[in-house]
Amino acid sequence: MIPAEFEPVTVLREVARLSEVEGVRFRLALDGLARDAFAVRWRGRCYAYLNTCRHQGLPLDFGDAHFFDEACDALVCCHHGARYDPASGACAGGPCAGGRLTALVLEEHGGALWCMGPAVRGKSPPA
Repeated sequence: MIPAEFEPVTVLREVARLSEVEGVRFRLALDGLARDAFAVRWRGRCYAYLNTCRHQGLPLDFGDAHFFDEACDALVCCHHGARYDPASGACAGGPCAGGRLTALVLEEHGGALWCMGPAVRGKSPPA
C-alpha cells in the first residue's frame, strides 16, 4: 500500500538507459522530508532504496551513483563497507548486521521509471 500523501517521482524518463549493475540517484519527499534515493538494475530487474546506510545513516555512495562492489553481487556502503543484497536490501555483511535498506516501489509507465513510494514491510518491491 502506497501512502496517500506520497507524490510519485520520475526516476528515469527512459528506463532502458539504466544498464545492468548501474545506478541512478533521485530525490523524493517522504514524511514531509526531502530524501535521497537510488535505483539500480540487477539481474534484469530494477530495485530502489532510500540512500541511507543502516550502519550510520550516511549515503551508500559518494554522490556518483556507484553502489555495487567489484563482483557486482552486493550494494556496498562506501564509508564502512556495509553490504546489502540488491534484491531485498537485507544486510549481507559488515557493520549493518540485522539491518535492511528502506525499499521503494518502482513502476514502469510508457518507458519511464517511477518511484511510487515506500514498499510495505515484508513484501518484495515490484519492478
